[in-house]
Amino acid sequence: MKKLLTFFSLLFCGISFGQGISDSRQREIVIQAVNVVPMDSERIVNDQTVIVKDGKIVAIGKILAFGKNALVIDGRGKYLIPGLGEMHAHVPPVDDLEPMKEVLFLFAANGITTIRGMLGHPRHIELRSKINSGEILGPLFFTTGPSFSGLSVKTAAYGIDMVRKQKETGYDFLKLHPGLTKETFGAISSTANEVGIPFVGHVSFGVGVWRAIDAGYSSIDHLDGFIEGLVPNIETMTEQQAGLFAMFVADRVDETRIPKLMQGLKEKNIWVVPTQSLADRWFAPNFTEDSFRNDPDSKYMKIETVNQWVESKKNLVANEKYDVVKMENFIKLRRKLIFECQKNGVGLLLGCDAPQVFNVPGFSTHNELQYLVASGLTPYEALLTGTVNVAKYLNLSDAGVIKPGAVADLILIGGNPLTDISQTKKIEGVMLRGQWMSKTFIESGLKRLEK
Repeated sequence: MKKLLTFFSLLFCGISFGQGISDSRQREIVIQAVNVVPMDSERIVNDQTVIVKDGKIVAIGKILAFGKNALVIDGRGKYLIPGLGEMHAHVPPVDDLEPMKEVLFLFAANGITTIRGMLGHPRHIELRSKINSGEILGPLFFTTGPSFSGLSVKTAAYGIDMVRKQKETGYDFLKLHPGLTKETFGAISSTANEVGIPFVGHVSFGVGVWRAIDAGYSSIDHLDGFIEGLVPNIETMTEQQAGLFAMFVADRVDETRIPKLMQGLKEKNIWVVPTQSLADRWFAPNFTEDSFRNDPDSKYMKIETVNQWVESKKNLVANEKYDVVKMENFIKLRRKLIFECQKNGVGLLLGCDAPQVFNVPGFSTHNELQYLVASGLTPYEALLTGTVNVAKYLNLSDAGVIKPGAVADLILIGGNPLTDISQTKKIEGVMLRGQWMSKTFIESGLKRLEK
């Protein structure tokens, strides 16, 4: 344990050891002969030299001059894409920074250069500050506060006070969880709009997606409330009868209501974080206990956590309402809703809800890209959800694309992601705001995190 903490002390203070990590604030970093996927359009610019200095991309071209002390990286046969954003991440809500750093490394090692933490804690404010100052090396961090739920908010007055306090504390977003009533949600949302802090996350069953749209969510995550809003007479059912995300009544949807749902989301500029990886792994019949135990990503989670996730799956499947055919159709319906969002211009954001059931931080974000493609998006459209769309959503004018002047958040990968989205998993190196992490460095760090 002492060796592990020493490793992370070095890593997350941004200290270089060997050739594993280099900082462009100290010298130029040059990636030569690389195929650039700039993400300003669906194209690849072949055989380019990319020069990074002071945390920014300063030049891109065929033949460029650079200093003799530059770190030169061979990009032949490889592809360079912008760093990815994970808009439904979880950083441990605990007092100790060390487990937070482990999760941050799992994200960073996978080229996740921006995250939105979706279950806040007071120490996350400190963590965000240390990342911004460079004291801790990790993805650009946006954080919600402690969640608003039926357990934490019993009265409208308490909800109003909680909104104001989180705004004053400096959280970036408010996280809404299930269990809110029309009264408490109304107080929370109106106060949030009044003081100017966006609210995101779940849609409580008692609130419903139509009221959520009218209130002006910044993002709705998990497609929560979508299926309920398409089921006639849903108000006559209980939340238990409908099931999580209405999985047990999805066969009753009226699909003619989908255009109205899409229109409402688009008109109110409400972004959607599908977390389809969670649904396809936790809920779908074809992803089993053995599927995850045999998944190489599982070795980064504690066995106790793996066992808990397995029990969650077993408990779901054992529910008398769980029907294999209906659940397969539920997954298909969710995928259709994702495609309808894309087709109708509703903004999609990449996010998978890790670490949650069968989703390992960093690795599962790449799985989410594959599930988006399986839902009907092209590989380019899927990549947009984690690059250009994230930058637009977070108002990051210098992010999400590869061009001179853009922040140097980059992933070097082994194959063309526009023809095969799974190529994003073949990571050859990551640049995090000008900090270059080599493949050797990443593999060494991951090895130390195996449980």
